[in-house]
Amino acid sequence: MEKAPLRILISGGGTGGHIHPAIAIAEGIQAQQPDAQIEFVGALGRMEMDRIPAAGYTITGLPITGIDRKLSRRNLGFPLRLIRSLILARRIIRRFQPDVAVGVGGFASGPLLWMASKAGIPTLIQEQNGFPGITNRLLAKRVQKVCAGFPGLEQWFPADKIAETGNPLRRSIVERLELSQNDPSHNVTSARAHFGLREDKPVLLVLGGSLGAASMNAAVRHLLSTGPLAKKGFQVLWQCGGRYEKEHTAWADAHGDPFLVVRGFIDRMDLAYDAASIIASRAGAMSIAELALVGKPSILVPSPHVAEDHQTKNARSVVDRQGAIMLSDDRVVRDLGQEVRHLLNDAEGCAKMSRALRAAARPEAAATVAQAVIELART
Repeated sequence: MEKAPLRILISGGGTGGHIHPAIAIAEGIQAQQPDAQIEFVGALGRMEMDRIPAAGYTITGLPITGIDRKLSRRNLGFPLRLIRSLILARRIIRRFQPDVAVGVGGFASGPLLWMASKAGIPTLIQEQNGFPGITNRLLAKRVQKVCAGFPGLEQWFPADKIAETGNPLRRSIVERLELSQNDPSHNVTSARAHFGLREDKPVLLVLGGSLGAASMNAAVRHLLSTGPLAKKGFQVLWQCGGRYEKEHTAWADAHGDPFLVVRGFIDRMDLAYDAASIIASRAGAMSIAELALVGKPSILVPSPHVAEDHQTKNARSVVDRQGAIMLSDDRVVRDLGQEVRHLLNDAEGCAKMSRALRAAARPEAAATVAQAVIELART
């Protein structure tokens, strides 16, 4: 008798850091079980309600929201939204009859995994960060498996449930980054030409995320305020963020430094990584997963504006392995140029850092998490 196709619910979202691994897990499952039926559950009004259908999957939204840390009128409606979300989650489970429910963090994971566990359905969490979000911490005792992006989660989850899998990246990202490493010298030439950068000067790639980071933008402007980049010996490819694009593009045009290229958002990150000699980046979990695959000397600048300072904990997991330098947000304006110059003058140190960073790469993470989901569904 043939086994019925697996039925898998994946819940969570709210940010790209949750949505991208969720899609990567779905791709990993379908690579191993092409007939698997996968549906998503998200939060109404959040970005997953657009991003998941764009990736080709069905999603149902729950009316769940977070709780404001300060007293607000919006918090008064939270109990009702939670109850409605739990009821709707139960209806989704009864309709879809999943073999396993997967949570990637974010508002929708809580109601869906809570009701799935009450219904006796196996549940799995994929925790991207070195410090779990509140939803996953609340679910810790109810789930059967935790796939960890970083080591050291034993203080929040039972040790016997944890598998350190790394963070799953989408197949297209992994393939592009691995392909770009096959012919590094050619890729540097074509990648720098793509952005209008010179081939013969090292490149600092500055990434503050798709929305941008005010402190990192200020650091780039400070670099140029202390003299032209030509005298500093390197070029800058600067992703300033969509909301800052108009302001900083106008500033760069007025400044007129030929060694500076500014973009609001870089859609060809594979080429940006190829062009880079050194990378300065926020320390989001998925950013670190990509940087480990790239394996270039990196300066991590954790955002101070995230819950529980989890980006600092993410960065520490790499810095403690000598795979990157960490620069606090309040020092980045003053010290970014100094750190870049130090790295450019330390070829041996950069090589050691690159080796340590690549050792932390987990290109197989999506397949590993998918296998854990399939095994749990089959039990």
